[in-house]
Amino acid sequence: MRILVVTVVHHPEDARILHREIAALRERGHHVVYAAPFAALETTPRPYVEGVDLPRAAGRDRRTALRAARNLLAQRGPAADVVLLHDPELLLALRGTLRRWRRSGPAPVTVWDVHEDTAAALAMKNWVPGALRPLLRAAVRALERLAERHLRLLLAEDAYQTRFRRPHPVIPNLATPPVGPPPPPGTGRIVYLGHLSRARGALDLIATARLLAPEVRVEAIGAADPDIRDALAAAGRDGVLHWHGFLPNDRALALLPGALAGLSLLHDQPNYRHSRPTKVVEYMAHGVPVVTTPTPLAAQLVEQHRCGLVVPYEDPRAAADAVRRLAGDAALRLSTARQGRAAALSELNWQTQATEFVDLLQTWVEDGATATAASPDPRVDQPARPG
Repeated sequence: MRILVVTVVHHPEDARILHREIAALRERGHHVVYAAPFAALETTPRPYVEGVDLPRAAGRDRRTALRAARNLLAQRGPAADVVLLHDPELLLALRGTLRRWRRSGPAPVTVWDVHEDTAAALAMKNWVPGALRPLLRAAVRALERLAERHLRLLLAEDAYQTRFRRPHPVIPNLATPPVGPPPPPGTGRIVYLGHLSRARGALDLIATARLLAPEVRVEAIGAADPDIRDALAAAGRDGVLHWHGFLPNDRALALLPGALAGLSLLHDQPNYRHSRPTKVVEYMAHGVPVVTTPTPLAAQLVEQHRCGLVVPYEDPRAAADAVRRLAGDAALRLSTARQGRAAALSELNWQTQATEFVDLLQTWVEDGATATAASPDPRVDQPARPG
């Protein structure tokens, strides 16, 4: 298949897009064109994909990126078998494009990969004025219903089904456990993997690091919102935390094995209540005990698989106490690491999901080809495919 993958929001090294989905497509021999904001985020395409640079949509400045995406879809879309979109903003860039595709010949299968609850996430965006948030949430819900009528949908979480009228396939974010047993967890450092923001507990992470220093070092791996970068830098100068910044997924994961614990300190926000933190699954896959706040799906993983400890929201002292408990109890530390790793191998392994993902796209392409063959006049608009 020829796959056109498009994002104007996510980092080009996004784990779900590049290291899971595109990697799965490449392993099966499919050709991928990857359009993403490479220059804006100071990165270059991997050599195994055909990269196309797009502007980045950030804050209130989204028109330039959407205009470029619309032009790209008009030019490159007709040559693709599948167009895989990763941002809700790109649904706006499709305006009029689907109709033109269908009038000029067989249209590519167009898929929206639903990464998050966009309407809930808007409440956490500082750049969205509070008075506009209810209107934007209503607009997002309307856009989702429209997308369901005209596109195929993939969901990253089962809980996202409630936002739509029909069921859609779920391709969750799972981990790729490293080959061979990881080293046992040590006692000298803990890790945090993922974006750093207030709502994701970045300030709690810094406070936890100060409580644990100097016995335990904290390593934070990920990009950070502007309003917490100074606090991260100050913690670094004080020697209590090392902030690596954003690292490509393969380099970031290489820092996990051997850590005493992996932290997930999300706050109690609507967008997190029905999402499984991928960082938790990655900690488990790499044999690292988990310390997490009680977001429902993270707590469920930890309690079901006995792979870590759950601490209250916004409580750095409780998080530090949980780390000290793991450091002082070798049996607990080793058993939580072992049980998390076993669950990741057997139940949370991306390799099993990768086959389903690629097979699903192939089936949709074959269904589209059958529908086109049944219509003798390609100029006639085909009915919208079900999601």
